[in-house]
Amino acid sequence: MFYDETKVYVKAGDGGDGCMSFLRQKYMPEGGPNGGNGGRGGDVLLQADENVSDLRAFHFKKHWKARNGEPGRGSDQNGKGGEPIILKLPLGTEIRIQGEEELFCELLKHGEEILLLEGGKGGRGNATFKSSVNQTPRQTTEGKDGGEENYVFTLKTIADVGLVGFPNAGKSTLLNILSNATPKIASYPFTTLVPTVGIINYPEEYRTISMADVPGLIEGAAENRGLGHRFLRHVERCNLLVFLIDLSAVDGREPWEDFVHLRQELEDYDPQVAKKPFLLVGNKIDEENSMQNLKLCQSKFPEIEVLAISAILEEGLSNLRQKLLEKIS
Repeated sequence: MFYDETKVYVKAGDGGDGCMSFLRQKYMPEGGPNGGNGGRGGDVLLQADENVSDLRAFHFKKHWKARNGEPGRGSDQNGKGGEPIILKLPLGTEIRIQGEEELFCELLKHGEEILLLEGGKGGRGNATFKSSVNQTPRQTTEGKDGGEENYVFTLKTIADVGLVGFPNAGKSTLLNILSNATPKIASYPFTTLVPTVGIINYPEEYRTISMADVPGLIEGAAENRGLGHRFLRHVERCNLLVFLIDLSAVDGREPWEDFVHLRQELEDYDPQVAKKPFLLVGNKIDEENSMQNLKLCQSKFPEIEVLAISAILEEGLSNLRQKLLEKIS
């Protein structure tokens, strides 16, 4: 299972109470107050970690709490502060307060830290109330409560390129050949059930491009049919979209209609996503009728260049790699 959204309850530590104490030693009948302050409660921090792939840790553990501060003690001993907790999240995680649409924060860079909740302040011991007019104070204060809230964590994959296509278009095969990723490949629909990110290397240019293969769309995905929004949210952060269509039409769909439907699903989901730069790539040119369908696609969309490839035979991939680099640069 891949966990890309979950609800969690998070609480910062409470501050420790202040102590009321008086020095009691032989030959010192008027020792005075010596109650220490309470320790501060632990904070809750969020940290972006590129080694964390999804939100499974928060799916199985819904409650997270930092340690409370210790109460103050006699002999002017202040309580120890509570240890903070650091919640490590994958890059691309959005945090919202449960029930609110507004984005609270997001984590985009490895090592980035955000203070989510602040620990409660420790209470004052009676020693801090001593003054020239109050030599034996009997006042203390309680520690303050740490912040607490219910949040929704949502993961949106970060990649330069998003690979978009209907099931069996060959997305996993293409990503496997172009990059270091090893998505599951099989001859049945919905082989890919989780987003997979691969890195395409350009050693001669001293750079890389990240490409995400996400679960295949079906018509009505924008209305949350099939994998619905769980797929579509993963293309929001991509700078470039690659529409991969099956030129062989073995599933009975026309390749040019696939492209129209894919564009419409993105438009229905979010018009801003539909406006992203894109490449149209026709796969499986080694199959029967593919070249004829390629010419029909080119006639249907004369203003769009259709890149013809065969992922399985690795034909046309050099041109595709170059086009990706040009679009991303």
